[in-house]
Amino acid sequence: MSSNFLRTLAIATIGGLALVWGNISQAADATKPTVVFVHGAWADGSGWEPVASAVASKGYKVVVVQNPLSSLGADVEATRRAIVNHPGPVVLVGHSWGGVVITEAGTHDQVSALVYVAAFGPDAGESVSSLLAAKGAPQPPGLANIRADSTGYLWLTMDGIQRDFAQDVPAAKSWFLGVSQVPIFSKAFDEKVANVGWKSKPSWYVVATEDRMIPPPAQELFAKRMGATTSRVASSHVPMLSKSAEVTQAVLAAAESSVKR
Repeated sequence: MSSNFLRTLAIATIGGLALVWGNISQAADATKPTVVFVHGAWADGSGWEPVASAVASKGYKVVVVQNPLSSLGADVEATRRAIVNHPGPVVLVGHSWGGVVITEAGTHDQVSALVYVAAFGPDAGESVSSLLAAKGAPQPPGLANIRADSTGYLWLTMDGIQRDFAQDVPAAKSWFLGVSQVPIFSKAFDEKVANVGWKSKPSWYVVATEDRMIPPPAQELFAKRMGATTSRVASSHVPMLSKSAEVTQAVLAAAESSVKR
């Protein structure tokens, strides 16, 4: 293979990437807030793809955080980096454990709104463990399928993924969610929230009525006490995959509200 050919290929590739990047940049409206998506446990940012793509098509710049899932502090720091790296207002969107993260990170001055999707919405001094252990709290079926490894990280069994985590997505997709899952360090669930973004920022909540990981009554409680604009979808724990249009609608409502403020 000649050096001239390689040089030509490199120039063409770089030029093509620049063109694609330029088109993405031009599509975003600088007058609109940046929408930052935060994933939960046993997942990564790719689960947000259907919703993030739909939101971006409306002219919003989107950022998908990749949480280390090693501690609440580490995940909050990853989210804060995403916030400060993008000037102007930011809408935070959190799924599941990501709700804890955006609650803590949501007090940042740039954050204009919060969107919780089948997510924990803790108050100050609360942790995931304390919420699940609260008197009268319903115990979700999915808890029975969590396993700890020798390093202290928690995994979901494949049966748990397919039956309790993503029971309403195609079998091939739920299988891939299982084999590509990202474990969370067990002690993260014991970490208490110190700062509560939803007390000072407008919030939206998407309740997944068929959720087997966070009981729907608990989701209703979170939404009610934060005074969130609430919508409900007949979905498993992953409505951003099984009901992406409805989740997109809630995210856009929050983002559009931020534009008007």
